Amino acid sequence: MASYQLKTISAENRPRSRYQRIADKYSQVNKKMKFDDVLVTLGGFGKYQKLLYFLLCLPAITCAFHMMISVFIAATPNHRCKISGYSNDSYAIQSFYHERLVDLVIPPDMENDLKYKTCQRYDVNVTFNNLNMTSQNNVTLNGCPGGWVFDQTYFERTIVTDLELVCDDRRKATVAQIIFMGGGLVGSLTLGLLSDTIGRKKTLLISIILQLSFGIGVAFSKTYLTFAILRFIVGMSSAGIFMTCFVLGMEWVSPAYRMHAGIIIEYFFALGVSLLAGIAYLLKEWPYLELACSVPTALFLSFFWLIPESPRWLLSKGRITECKQIIQKVANFNGVQLSEKFWTEFDDDYQKSEKTDKSPNETPSAVEIAILLFHSPRLLIRTVIIFFNWLVVSMVYYGLSMNSGNMGVDIYVSFLISGLVEFVGYTFCFVIDRVGRKAPHCGAMVLGGLACICTIFTDLYLDDAETKNWINVALANVGKFGATVGFALIYIWSAELFPTIIRNSQMGASSMFARIGGMLAPFIANLGKIVPGDFGRSLPLMVFGGATVSAGLLSLFLPETNKRMLPETIDDAEDFMNLSEKPRSIEPNENQGHDDPGLEGGTTTKLSSY
Repeated sequence: MASYQLKTISAENRPRSRYQRIADKYSQVNKKMKFDDVLVTLGGFGKYQKLLYFLLCLPAITCAFHMMISVFIAATPNHRCKISGYSNDSYAIQSFYHERLVDLVIPPDMENDLKYKTCQRYDVNVTFNNLNMTSQNNVTLNGCPGGWVFDQTYFERTIVTDLELVCDDRRKATVAQIIFMGGGLVGSLTLGLLSDTIGRKKTLLISIILQLSFGIGVAFSKTYLTFAILRFIVGMSSAGIFMTCFVLGMEWVSPAYRMHAGIIIEYFFALGVSLLAGIAYLLKEWPYLELACSVPTALFLSFFWLIPESPRWLLSKGRITECKQIIQKVANFNGVQLSEKFWTEFDDDYQKSEKTDKSPNETPSAVEIAILLFHSPRLLIRTVIIFFNWLVVSMVYYGLSMNSGNMGVDIYVSFLISGLVEFVGYTFCFVIDRVGRKAPHCGAMVLGGLACICTIFTDLYLDDAETKNWINVALANVGKFGATVGFALIYIWSAELFPTIIRNSQMGASSMFARIGGMLAPFIANLGKIVPGDFGRSLPLMVFGGATVSAGLLSLFLPETNKRMLPETIDDAEDFMNLSEKPRSIEPNENQGHDDPGLEGGTTTKLSSY
């Protein structure tokens, strides 16, 4: 008997692995009253929340302006070398004399199917007396010492034409777009952390002021360095605005409406994309277009005072009195009478947070997360697939939008169609509660990817240029539809797959991969300018298509989350399919805390389509 007891004690005292200690450390879920219960009492999505949500959606329009404006302000029109000695030389032919002069000085570009070579001219001194010269077979080709003239059919001025970012400097325009995306990455990290430190409202105000002031500053840029630096800050502030508005809106909506709220704000972003096509059509000089897209940000300051601080953030900081004042204000606006019992339960649950509610063990560190993931190969593989999907949907979404100017048709029409397709994609997302996450996501991604890949066949086998170009536009927008659906769904799906103890941190990591994808998008979209011919024009779409199909097929290895409880621990996530089913339709009096994909005072690194 003694021996048996000794063995039992030895087993209990056996040293536990580091993984076991970390898993046990975060295995307990906070059971105090969730703020979702408060929202249900306030009406879930009452009059106050609807008004607030509408106001928070408006900045998404200007974020779309700045996100996509490079399609127009950094466009590279057709161009050729300027003819030295011809003072009023232009890309458009002015007379028979001018046409003859251009033919004698500028060689045609048969390889790239262009009317003129863009970076070379014949080394001849042409005058009115030798216009009858017919052969330049033995004439040397030189660069463009006198500069360039640009086609003004679609653009009167772009930053490319002003700074002559062509030929040897042609990559600078692409680098500027990558720098802007890099600003978005920095903004999502720094301003996300700032909003968790000083609050959502103050961070939103800072982001608005930065976007307004530096957006206007971009319009007055005279050098490439100034333009790139200011665009970086605009990208950073735009990420802060969209991210903070998204999180604030979601934090005020109960879980029964949260999926819809997460998608509806995307309609405003799509509206901004569509409006940009019309504004750019009317304002064909880039400084005026930049001003037209930056000045409306000032309107947000006029109703900023109506936006309250996030009550979830106030609770996480122990500022209970301020939170209660906001709750009472909302209740009065919605016509809800809060009982004494409600306030008693509220005080009982949160009174201990009055000083502070910063549990050192509440959120795992980066090292602890790595240990948890690498101990679970199944969860590690899922995480890699999720990160890859975030990178691809972001890269393809932005890349196809940026590539709309390279389709061989009217850039304004092509870009407008690209914006309108987003409305269709977001509307399609509302079916996911009926059929799940996996089938719509995988189906849309594979369909969109195959459509992009098919553009190579139209370029190779169709001879009529106009027909070929419009078929390519149609195929590219099927690809845009797939990326739009994939971008909207991957956030919801990944938030439901990550266990509670690492959900916030892993969603933040996912957003970083989305930013990296966004930084790759301009480079891939401009591959057609590096690789000549029809293949070069199709190459960006083929890359986007191949990546999209790969991401869609890999998503088949992720489990379906529809109508299932969210995993709380690593063990829950590993054994996901054995979690009990739970209807997604939530009754007003039901505890809704576990349907929250990580908004209870957590990090705010959410991207959605920005």
